[in-house]
Amino acid sequence: MSKIAYLQCPTGIAGDMFLGALVDAGMPLKYLIDRLKSLNLSDEYSLTGRDVQRQGQRATKVEVNLKHHHHHHHRHLPEIEQIITQANLPETVTNNSLAIFRQLAIAEGKVHGISPEKVHFHEVGATDALVDIIGTCIGLDYFNINSLECSPLPTGGGTIKAAHGKLSVPVPAVLELCQMGKVPLYSNGIDKELVTPTGAAIVTTLAKKFGQPPTMNLDKVGLGAGNQDLAMPNILRLWIGEKDEVIDEETVAVLETQIDDLSPQIFGYVMDELLQLGARDVFTQPVAMKKNRPGVLLTVICDLDRVGVCEGFIFRETSTLGIRKQIQTRSILSRHLQTVSTKYGDVRVKIAQNGSEVVNIQPEYDDCVSVAKRLQIPLGEVMLEVRKAIN
Repeated sequence: MSKIAYLQCPTGIAGDMFLGALVDAGMPLKYLIDRLKSLNLSDEYSLTGRDVQRQGQRATKVEVNLKHHHHHHHRHLPEIEQIITQANLPETVTNNSLAIFRQLAIAEGKVHGISPEKVHFHEVGATDALVDIIGTCIGLDYFNINSLECSPLPTGGGTIKAAHGKLSVPVPAVLELCQMGKVPLYSNGIDKELVTPTGAAIVTTLAKKFGQPPTMNLDKVGLGAGNQDLAMPNILRLWIGEKDEVIDEETVAVLETQIDDLSPQIFGYVMDELLQLGARDVFTQPVAMKKNRPGVLLTVICDLDRVGVCEGFIFRETSTLGIRKQIQTRSILSRHLQTVSTKYGDVRVKIAQNGSEVVNIQPEYDDCVSVAKRLQIPLGEVMLEVRKAIN
């Protein structure tokens, strides 16, 4: 079993919300404060935490309180990297923190048309962002999180005041980060800044997947409060649990369309070609359509990077005018091919395992067909002999 965390972000994400969720889940605030002392920035800020209400729901609000007597100069990436590398932090915390700031610098550099090293971080390079990002990495290390996943992110809307003047929401750096991380976005109808550059940098760097919650045994939930009161509870929910590593998960696209005006002869060609184009599976089902017309439901399962190719082929070769698309997660057993000897010669078999346990063995169909054709014997007889060899 490995530790996994999932971020549920109905009202977006900011660095301080993530910190609040980690503290709420059980990381002592004193532990966080003590670990952050190694940054040698204690004269610039203090850290506090308290319970707050957001639309009648309790959550933890962690605040980075800047000391007004200290001059908070803007920092560039090399200075931030030096602060992190010179601190006495665990290796994982150091590496993750450096990766997040590098990701953020690349995004800001693209927005302003300069190299990452020359990015003038403004708000993002301020003390509170350093505490938010490094503190989050400390928290993930505290809980021994091996894998982080995240829900789709809401876009927000409206405008905000920033160092460069008034900006549309999402701000340019957040849009660039979401594009870099291929983050699924949607609108929840709230015209506020919901995803900050710091929050976007953290999840696009550390999250392995964006989508529905993973299969996990839930241990605890941490609730991190945002600054604003919104139309819905402004709370980031952090799920922490354990995941069975034996059964792997993968994300696939499921394409569907029903067709009632295409020659049946074409379906065989379409199915064969889709498999050649990289589809994982293709199948059809008879369906009753409007006006009681008989039709065919065509379903294609493919990897995300093959969606465009498969959709283009379906539109070109069939009469459909629309294709439904779903992104799904499926659990898969590990599998490998092994050769067995039979009286008809060597034939491969497919072995599926759940860890060290073999749960299924099947003769490889193409090999059995090849033997049956070569020896002019029934296919069923070949497959029977292969199963005897397996046993």
